[in-house]
Amino acid sequence: MVNKYLSYDGQRAPKVREMFTRLAWRYDLINDLMSFGLHRIWKRQTVRLALQGRAEARLLDLCCGTGDMCFLAETIGGEGTRVVGADFTMPMLAVGRRRKVQRRGTASLLQADALHLPFANASFDAITVGYGLRNIADPEAALGEMRRLLAPGGRAVILDFGKPDNPVAAALYQAFLRTMMPAVGWLFHGDPDTYLYIPESLRLFPAQRGVEELMRRVGFSSVRYENRLLGTMGINIGEAPEIGKR
Repeated sequence: MVNKYLSYDGQRAPKVREMFTRLAWRYDLINDLMSFGLHRIWKRQTVRLALQGRAEARLLDLCCGTGDMCFLAETIGGEGTRVVGADFTMPMLAVGRRRKVQRRGTASLLQADALHLPFANASFDAITVGYGLRNIADPEAALGEMRRLLAPGGRAVILDFGKPDNPVAAALYQAFLRTMMPAVGWLFHGDPDTYLYIPESLRLFPAQRGVEELMRRVGFSSVRYENRLLGTMGINIGEAPEIGKR
């Protein structure tokens, strides 16, 4: 059966927006439950990698959702770090803006399409994406936008579900996702497709090795990836070449 929130045609973005609109108000709670809180560790590591070596930075968190990595960047970054979060689902941003008020945060949270971002070239020193690239209709085009927005020497760091090399780990991982995800969807939303979307969206997603190749293709340098939890999670890293370097 085809997942009702997943397509690879012109309906990709509307379906993803519909799904996240439904998930928004319980999104953070369910992430904690599904990952046993580990997603918070991986997000913190992602932000630290993006800001490594910078006393201050202009950071964009793309597909920012409810703002987790924006708020981490405010905490981890230096006093001069400026944070912008962008997402195309308003209910997710509404949760993020409520959290921002509670935290007395300073990040700017705005609605924007990852394929057509409203920023000038070289506007940011760091870009992060947490569990968002897999949901974008054209990941390569989104990476191209990210490369456009990075200043020379800037760094993009992308966290997402991965594909383990070890066949035993891969089989156990898929079994977990296909058992746990529909149960979570039924329990919290009365709809198994909301979280069964995760393993379904992974089928054609290139994951850490494929994203590494796409980053090279659109002009990133020093491209690499790091695995977490036996490769079930991947962190991809790429930099905008310094002027005069390739």
